[in-house]
Amino acid sequence: MGKVMIIGAGGVGTVVANKVAQNRDVFTDIMLASRTKSKCDAIAEDVKQRTGVMIQTAKVDADNVAELVRLLNDFKPELVINVALPYQDLTIMDACLECGVNYLDTANYEPKDEAKYAYKWQWDYRERFEKAGLTAILGCGFDPGVTSIFTAYAARHHFDEMHYLDIVDCNAGDHGKAFATNFNPEINIREVTQKGKYWENGEWVETEPHEIHKPLTYPDIGPKESYVIFHEELESLVKNFPTLKRARFWMTFGQEYLTHLRVIQNIGMARIDEVEYNGQKIVPIQFLKAVLPDPGELGENYTGQTSIGCRIRGIKDGKEQTYYIYNNCSHQEAYKETGAQGVSYTTGVPATIGAIMFMKGLWNKPGVFNVEEFDPDPFMEQLNQQGLPWHELFDVDLEF
Repeated sequence: MGKVMIIGAGGVGTVVANKVAQNRDVFTDIMLASRTKSKCDAIAEDVKQRTGVMIQTAKVDADNVAELVRLLNDFKPELVINVALPYQDLTIMDACLECGVNYLDTANYEPKDEAKYAYKWQWDYRERFEKAGLTAILGCGFDPGVTSIFTAYAARHHFDEMHYLDIVDCNAGDHGKAFATNFNPEINIREVTQKGKYWENGEWVETEPHEIHKPLTYPDIGPKESYVIFHEELESLVKNFPTLKRARFWMTFGQEYLTHLRVIQNIGMARIDEVEYNGQKIVPIQFLKAVLPDPGELGENYTGQTSIGCRIRGIKDGKEQTYYIYNNCSHQEAYKETGAQGVSYTTGVPATIGAIMFMKGLWNKPGVFNVEEFDPDPFMEQLNQQGLPWHELFDVDLEF
């Protein structure tokens, strides 16, 4: 049905390459590109052994618009699936505009020199994509992504008004390492060390990092200490669902992880500015990334599961209703299927489904859109078919 280019060869890129290859009725030609072509070649060989599908590979610097343009003009994809770094969103969007290519990503833009992410930079591209007749789909991972679709599905089918939204993200897996991050260490550490923020009564409330926390109970897992952090989908969800009185994002962290994180911050290894070392300029967090375990290589010995979902309270037919929709994903099953652990799987599968939605003409209109602005129903059907089945609970105690 169409040609697709995947940019990024980490754990998520591995999953996307596998899942796109599994859907050969939708994707006729596939290219995987990144700064390190050898990583793309290794993924392509693995995909060929698993699926029999050949994937083209290429080297590209996603910080370089001219390089991106040359590759896009050479391959001529209908859609780019961007699973590179959030710093590179805008350069890839610029290249897509120049070449007339549609765009999809899993995480919003953040500047390299500031630990701050927001949709404003990408929303500012709306008019340019509209005029070009191109579609840009933002935040099509799990959170953001599936959590946003869950919210849109709940609004369509189960509520007249949604008042309270809590997105809950638990990783109850064990990778056997003293300290490792489940996706790019630089992005992960920047994200979880920021101040917390949540939406209440029409304004943002800021908290100190990890200030608000309590044990929450997750299906098939049990109670896990969970912390309020800011997460990007809150920004678009409160805009697109204005009846929300409060919206929060909770994530679980083990005590050992938090201890390591505190030490990393205290000794300056979480710094994102340059320091001089032996006559060279280095960024401490980038050096730390180089010595920490590669998230893409955690899968083989990863046990346990993730549990991510939305807990919503609101009004239906004049009565208060509570609703909990979630997915649990096994790290071991994800690894068996794609060679990647569950956190990569839960991001890469939704990115593939978003690409399927675009290729089938279901999510295809000029402009820049967050995923909750599209019809959630066909996406929800694909979640069950592509390996991320969801479950619903009604009239439950939401613990808040």
